[in-house]
Amino acid sequence: MAGLTSRRKADDWIRQGRISVNGRLITEPGLSVCWGKDHICVDGRAIPGPSQRLYLMLNKPFGVISALHDPEGRPVVTRYLDDVPARVYPVGRLDFDSLGLLLFTNDGQWAHRLTHPRFHVPRTYKVTVAGRMSHEGIQALTAGFQLDDGFSGTAKVTLLKRDPEKSLIRMTITSGRNRIVRRMVEAAGYQVIHLLRNGFGPLELGDLKVGEYRYLEETEIVALSKTVGLA
Repeated sequence: MAGLTSRRKADDWIRQGRISVNGRLITEPGLSVCWGKDHICVDGRAIPGPSQRLYLMLNKPFGVISALHDPEGRPVVTRYLDDVPARVYPVGRLDFDSLGLLLFTNDGQWAHRLTHPRFHVPRTYKVTVAGRMSHEGIQALTAGFQLDDGFSGTAKVTLLKRDPEKSLIRMTITSGRNRIVRRMVEAAGYQVIHLLRNGFGPLELGDLKVGEYRYLEETEIVALSKTVGLA
């Protein structure tokens, strides 16, 4: 949350003896501390204190990486947040070739719960599929598939429109696994042409334009927090 490293690497730093709390060296993860009250140091230098909690929604454009930086030099989502007054990071991800609702925050516990599989937070997508999707294809998506990395989970699927060239469906899932919607559609025998996430838990994308962001309303923050047991 202080922006120094990942959770996993922080555990490594603790075991390496690089962390001290209130002047005492800590070598085992799991110590409870109060950030902003306890004096926490990395390599002898105090970490920055907590900043104001921020919660944002971006309408992510096509062709942008859901990360803070990319080793291949591709554009990243934070380029659209240059005037945000504190460091924030994406809550989960949207694929490079997908658009739509992407949340950002500097609240680590909130982000962790929203993306953890045990909280089953629903994500809703509008999916344009090549070809005329059959009733059997929709049923297969609803039931889910056994994929290379395990069961996909079930889905709620509504057919919005179809013709011989393409079909438009609304699809709600609770899995946040990598490219899961595309992989499920492919398992059903179809190919995704266009993928837009327009819902995350109780939030909807609404009329937010591509590449623009807004701060969440207090009622929206509370609603999402209730979804994961934080309010």
